[in-house]
Amino acid sequence: MTYKIAYQLYSSRYFPPLAAQLPLLKAMGYDAIEPWLPAYEADPSLFRRQLDDAGLACYGFHMPLSGLVDEPNRFIDIALTLGANVLIPPYVTAEEREPTADYYRALGEKLGRGADAASSHGLKVAWHNHDFEFVPLPDGTRPIDHIFEAGGKDVWFEIDCGWIVRAGVDPAGEIQRFADRIIAIQTKDTAPAGTTVDEGWTATGDGIIDWRLLAQNFHKTAADHLVVEHDNPSDWERFARRSINFIRGIGL
Repeated sequence: MTYKIAYQLYSSRYFPPLAAQLPLLKAMGYDAIEPWLPAYEADPSLFRRQLDDAGLACYGFHMPLSGLVDEPNRFIDIALTLGANVLIPPYVTAEEREPTADYYRALGEKLGRGADAASSHGLKVAWHNHDFEFVPLPDGTRPIDHIFEAGGKDVWFEIDCGWIVRAGVDPAGEIQRFADRIIAIQTKDTAPAGTTVDEGWTATGDGIIDWRLLAQNFHKTAADHLVVEHDNPSDWERFARRSINFIRGIGL
């Protein structure tokens, strides 16, 4: 299967202006971008025009969990303006987290309520993981399992393979476990442990993940696109180009 490929603009947030990056990403072969707050917040209509001018789509965007809880209609309107289908809360800070099943079940319930609100507009809600969701709680259970069990079947999953590897967990197993929920796959790659350059992240294919092997599981999911991301590249263009060239080079 040939997947559509989106670029997470968070990757190049330190190289403004973002609008100037869009035609370059299109020329590299990207089909879409996945923005994060505040890239689209000031003027969603202008941001949409910039995407249209570059010939890029927006399949989903990252947003705060608090926005889904407290301002769902505002972010639903933004999704409709951008032409996005998926609202994606990606994180809760370490200060917010509590090491209990109840905390993560409550988080899942918030996502579920957001999904209910979004569904009437033809939109979906997905959670994006980091590493902490896969670290067992004191009772031995995992946050990720509580989030999705409490969230219900309408909460989708944008799975970040790089963060799962950093949690010491096998991403193939998690792709299989959550296959029916996975709506997008982030091909984030990580360098060997102890690497300090670029915070230990690297272009897809340049790190320790065996993507050819892992990709054998992709077709089991509901995902129709991949998302390229790097948390802090020193050269965003090199990262973006090497990543998409590698992904296309292995037939994805």
